[in-house]
Amino acid sequence: LKPGDTLVIPAPREVDELMRMVPPGLVVTINEIRDALARRHGTTAACPITTGIFARIAAEATVEAAGEDGEIRNPYWRTLKAGGVINEKYPGGVELQRELLEKEGHKVERRGKKYVVVDYRERLFTF
Repeated sequence: LKPGDTLVIPAPREVDELMRMVPPGLVVTINEIRDALARRHGTTAACPITTGIFARIAAEATVEAAGEDGEIRNPYWRTLKAGGVINEKYPGGVELQRELLEKEGHKVERRGKKYVVVDYRERLFTF
């Protein structure tokens, strides 16, 4: 940020709401979520730290809330880190997210210690 730039600290529900909008077969990166939040609030940027923390909380909360029916209301596995990297801190770790993404038609490959959705740019959801 430069002098005069503005920064929004999003509400956790806003991050959750944006994550829920991503349909099957598409993905989004946390950067697109931050950009959407900044546009929504008319700011230069959205705080990367709180946005990331709230995304993780939303992912964990949706798994806890799934209850007996097992319905996941927030498809958190579709929210990737920058560069299409799977977020290892989300519920189920990389393996579960990889499985869910591959079921939706994505190709995932290991690059060093990270797992990346190969085609994420072509299947990027826009807000």
